[in-house]
Amino acid sequence: MRRKQLEGFRFRRQQPIGPYIVDFFCPAAKLVIEVDGGQHTTHEQRDAARSGWLEERGYRVLRFWNDDVLANTDGVILAVLDALRT
Repeated sequence: MRRKQLEGFRFRRQQPIGPYIVDFFCPAAKLVIEVDGGQHTTHEQRDAARSGWLEERGYRVLRFWNDDVLANTDGVILAVLDALRT
């Protein structure tokens, strides 16, 4: 997602939005991408509240597990591209 490699869309890393810092953010598409590690299995309610807060403000949130990003990189990229195109 560096250097506008996804169809010219620019992403920012570790972007503050309101009270949160999101992993990746594409301002042009109002798309937030969160990459979750194992610690998120015990924080489901907090993550849901965070996603809800962002969605209420017009952001779209995609969440991926670290393992998916590493083991299924092509699938993750396709999911992100699909979200950018819609």
